[in-house]
Amino acid sequence: MKFPLMEEIATISVISLSVNETMMHALEMMMEHEHRNLIVIDGFHYRLLNIMDIIKVQNENHNLQLKLSEFDLPLVNTIDKSKNILDALEFINGKAEYICVLNNDESLYGLASLSNIRANIDTDTVMDNYKLQDFFKIGRKLKYASKDEKTSDLINEMITEAYDNIIVAEDEKPIGILTTKDILKMIKNKEDMNLSVSVTMSFPVETMNQNSSIKQAIEFIKSRHYKRVVVVDDQGRFVGVVSQKELISLTYSRLAILTKEHKTEFIQINNISENKNKEHEVTASVDAVTGLYNRDKFIEIYLSYYKSMIQKDNQMSLIILDIDFFKKVNDTYGKSIGDKVLIQVSHTILKSLRSVDIVSRWSEDEFVILLPGVGLSQAIGLAERIREYIFLEEIESVGYISASFGVTEVIEGDDINEIIKKAGDALYLAKNCGRNCVKSDRDIERL
Repeated sequence: MKFPLMEEIATISVISLSVNETMMHALEMMMEHEHRNLIVIDGFHYRLLNIMDIIKVQNENHNLQLKLSEFDLPLVNTIDKSKNILDALEFINGKAEYICVLNNDESLYGLASLSNIRANIDTDTVMDNYKLQDFFKIGRKLKYASKDEKTSDLINEMITEAYDNIIVAEDEKPIGILTTKDILKMIKNKEDMNLSVSVTMSFPVETMNQNSSIKQAIEFIKSRHYKRVVVVDDQGRFVGVVSQKELISLTYSRLAILTKEHKTEFIQINNISENKNKEHEVTASVDAVTGLYNRDKFIEIYLSYYKSMIQKDNQMSLIILDIDFFKKVNDTYGKSIGDKVLIQVSHTILKSLRSVDIVSRWSEDEFVILLPGVGLSQAIGLAERIREYIFLEEIESVGYISASFGVTEVIEGDDINEIIKKAGDALYLAKNCGRNCVKSDRDIERL
């Protein structure tokens, strides 16, 4: 099982404001971007402002022109982007709804919500026979409203009881739901909060039977992008609401128990599976000489990283490098020594990269490096560093060698062949400029 890194699941389209901005400005930003939350930067701390906070401020007749620093906004837990989901569970299982994901310099990288984590849960690990009705055996308080109740009264109750939704029911059967998203729309459209909830609620309500499994519930909210599951009995009567946060906590708790109880069996099964598939995996994805990804595997990973780059509006760059006069090395010292050179260069490259970077042996003496989240200037700097490391490292039987580099930034719309060609053209320029240097497609544009 793979537990993704926080930088892989965090949303980077986050609204953030200084603590010195006004509450009114925060509300305007929320409505403009249709976000229900934003991050308030308070020095080295991060605080969360949500739509319910603003409604509470309005109900208490506070001046919306006051600075955010005047309000007691809750601190948000933080985690380094290099950590994975398991490192975040201690926060998720508490009261936290969000985690700020930070860069190495502790600046804001993005925000990880329960939705992000939910989308990365492997539901195949959840027991199918653990039902939603089991969740309600612990005596949870049920709350629903009638369709004639005033929206303003229900909003006040949501504030007081810290609800993020209220189910509207008739004859004990759900007919609608009032959520913070509905309230944000009402504020944006300046609607009358005293209207009955039958006018302001969202309807109809999709429900799940209490005999559904936890696995089915997670797949349900994942496919529909919901934050909760409304549960009913066989007669369609309201049983309760299970939030995505509760489902996630329950899932990982069950998984932890299963792992602990069946640790030996899991290890044995895993070892058998690894031994059975090891030869196939090596043949399918790894270069036999260097141990790096081969060309086919690199292309597969590139397509995945490219999709993520587009979704998160991130940068990404690619480096292609070629060992100078490698044919002469093979002709002079033989193929076995040539293979040692390739292995040594591979190790030198890997020592310079992050865990998220991908390196592949592209052809006999060419290597390709993919750098997610890295712009062109930073990629050029990294290529220069690798070039210097290769040039300064003495190789047994051969001595010192050098390499030439071509660098390009991945642009939306470019396929893998176009990207390789742009980097290859820059590499060709580096060769023509005397080798042992770094050139980019930007250098080609200047010619």
